[in-house]
Amino acid sequence: MRKHVGIMGFGIYLPEKTLSAKDVSDLTGGCWSEEAVIGKLGFEKKTIAGEKDGTQEMGYFAALDCLKNTEVDPMEIDAIICIGEEWKEYPLTTSAIYIQEKIGAYRAIGFDIAQRCCTEITALKIAKDMMLSDDNMNTILVCGGYRNGDFIDYKNNRVSFMFNLAAGGGAVMLRKNYGRNELLETSIITDGSFARDVGVIYGGTENPINVENLENAYKALDVMDVEGMKERLNEKSTPNFLKVIRDSVKKSGYSEKDIDYLAMIHFKYSAHKYILNELGVPESKSIYLKDYGHLGQLDQILSMNLALEEGKIKDGDIIVTVGAGIGYAWAANTIKWGQIS
Repeated sequence: MRKHVGIMGFGIYLPEKTLSAKDVSDLTGGCWSEEAVIGKLGFEKKTIAGEKDGTQEMGYFAALDCLKNTEVDPMEIDAIICIGEEWKEYPLTTSAIYIQEKIGAYRAIGFDIAQRCCTEITALKIAKDMMLSDDNMNTILVCGGYRNGDFIDYKNNRVSFMFNLAAGGGAVMLRKNYGRNELLETSIITDGSFARDVGVIYGGTENPINVENLENAYKALDVMDVEGMKERLNEKSTPNFLKVIRDSVKKSGYSEKDIDYLAMIHFKYSAHKYILNELGVPESKSIYLKDYGHLGQLDQILSMNLALEEGKIKDGDIIVTVGAGIGYAWAANTIKWGQIS
């Protein structure tokens, strides 16, 4: 059998607490109606973090679920790549190393990466490249947690496109020469003209938290260049989103006509439907995450896990996972599900 990297399985952690569309409407002071939250923003409810749901801890919970689902001994893991967010229990701690200790993966190395909502896709490429180039790397766990919704001020309409930010954890186990579920080719685009369009205003070296800004600091995810970002996104975002999908499947030896399942991040329903229409993929070959919200770079894991549970993915299927993240980044992976011949 030729050398390859396969997906062994997934792990998911979702907090018990949720916010409904009506809850979000109330938080906006009625600026957004419940119907508008559902119809325009595209979610009926979303998960939010409870007291135990730290970012690193949710990554750990998802890793535990992945270990259970794949029956992998933690001592078999050679590396842990954490895709969790920067907003976590303790700044300047390394989440992968924390998770390594918690699950007992004492042989592994651990490191964190960040590319916002494309992090999982890029992490899978890194993991694949590491295993194919290093004889000592055979099993890699990719995992992390997400709760950036903590920074949303629902009275700030500039960030209404991020009202869907949710909370949870996700994990993927990869193994070299697994014999199934081959991770094929990846396409990634980044564009630094968006680099400072969106961010948390307070808490860094530029604007440290102090007594004057304390009240605003923890709801400080904002759009710094509203008009510029809108203009650049209108020009580049959808074309780049479609480009990475088409490039990924083409590099993998397929075309968009071969896509059997498309795992997309959560964004407004009109955009979700437009992408499917442009690719000629029916809605039955994707899942719109209206009951979960947007878990950032974990959306692709959640989507694939749900699709497997619902029987939407079967052996022989071509799967594409795709994301777009502020910064700006666009990325897609192609996967051939089932036995490798």
